[in-house]
Amino acid sequence: MSDCYSNKGQLNTVIGTRHYLNNHFDKALNLHLLSTVRHTSKFHLLRLFKKYYGQTPKQYLNGKRIEHAKEFLRNGTSITETCFKVGFECPSSFTTFFKSRAGMTPTEFQKKAIFTKSG
Repeated sequence: MSDCYSNKGQLNTVIGTRHYLNNHFDKALNLHLLSTVRHTSKFHLLRLFKKYYGQTPKQYLNGKRIEHAKEFLRNGTSITETCFKVGFECPSSFTTFFKSRAGMTPTEFQKKAIFTKSG
């Protein structure tokens, strides 16, 4: 197995992928789509992204979704609306995912955030 050496093409690929994820976190995204957008193979993109960012595109996307979900919830957006705004199709799967990443349910997070904001 050969090492990947940094070059402008690789940097453009991973930075472009990250920008795409940042701007489309609310859409249904997968490795096939990302590799098509960046005109590279899925496996090459996966290796490069992991090399440069220390996580897979999916892990990065999930982090972005949680980050945006927290912001929506802090601002009083309903849990169902937040779910759809960050790219989930089902409020129950969003709640399960949010709890696994944030350590509390979206409802608990929102109550705590609003209490902290007003108190």
